[in-house]
Amino acid sequence: MPPATKSKAASKSSAKGSKASLTYASAGVDIDKKDAFTESLDAQLRSTYNGRVLPNPGGFAGLFRLDFNQKLFRRNYKDPVLVACCDGVGTKVLLARELNTFDTVGIDLVAMNVNDLVVQGAEPLFFLDYIAVPEVDTTMLHALVKGIAKACKDCDCALLGGETANMPDIYRKGDFDLAGFCVGVVELKRTLKPTRVQVGDVVLGLKSDGVHSNGYSLVRHVVKHANLDLSKVYPELDAKQTLGQVLLTPTRLYAPPITKLLRGYRVKNVVSGMAHITGSGLEGNLCRALPPTLDAVVDRSSWPVPPVFPFLQKHGNISDVEMHRIFNMGVGYCVIVRPSFADSIKKSLEKLGETVSVIGEIKKGTGIVRVK
Repeated sequence: MPPATKSKAASKSSAKGSKASLTYASAGVDIDKKDAFTESLDAQLRSTYNGRVLPNPGGFAGLFRLDFNQKLFRRNYKDPVLVACCDGVGTKVLLARELNTFDTVGIDLVAMNVNDLVVQGAEPLFFLDYIAVPEVDTTMLHALVKGIAKACKDCDCALLGGETANMPDIYRKGDFDLAGFCVGVVELKRTLKPTRVQVGDVVLGLKSDGVHSNGYSLVRHVVKHANLDLSKVYPELDAKQTLGQVLLTPTRLYAPPITKLLRGYRVKNVVSGMAHITGSGLEGNLCRALPPTLDAVVDRSSWPVPPVFPFLQKHGNISDVEMHRIFNMGVGYCVIVRPSFADSIKKSLEKLGETVSVIGEIKKGTGIVRVK
């Protein structure tokens, strides 16, 4: 075989045997883009810091001082108990994706955690988020973190950091998921337990801002089943917002007023129990604040129901039982108080911006919520 022919054959053989060099980016994960996004969050995180956050540039975890070192601001915990919780936003993220609005679910993420935490009488200290995406969409991610940071600032809770997980093999383009983690502190003697609730205590209900972050699988099912238009303003909702905007209204942050309320009663234990009304509604959550020998007798006509609930009930042909079992129906948080302090606490919460109704009373029973 002539030399030229040999060379041509060898070249073809070499071309067939060569393989492209695989990279993480070719698998769908752009580390450089993710790192650039993470570094761009520094200002957002720092906006939530207080004197207890210790600078830790490049650290693998956030550092938080349990107490101030400055004497003027020292909290002087005698027997501190750390309180921790974890929660997400659920399928409300699918609605956010559909409407291309992401900052509101960032607020939801914080609210679902801090509202649970203050139920125990604790004050929020710091927050961490976990965001899972198929690709790093910096516009969407910045909107999410903007909402998270805003809610943390409102709750005097430091956003120490978190994790952005880039997983194209698990999430489809446009998908994302959220989880949040919050840590707080409470004096041991101030920890709220069901054993503190007594016969005659009054149940105060704090108004919700709508659906909050529970029941969105049913909400989305109603929208699809009734062929509702998320971009339309429906007169029945009594709002100038579109249906989509109404449904994306974030979960109300009860942590700021509740924390301020509890700080005003350092000596007297006038608040005997609390409950964050989330999935399973009033009956499924208020009972968690009761001992096995007492009931909460609640008058369903004692508070106004926001228009979004009858709207969903009508268009989904949902029974009353199902509505009250799934949704908060206008009461997002409950505070159980000593009867002699009920009026003053109600007024204090109203001064702090809450709409409060006297919705029930504690009586002897078996640890359930009885609705009249």
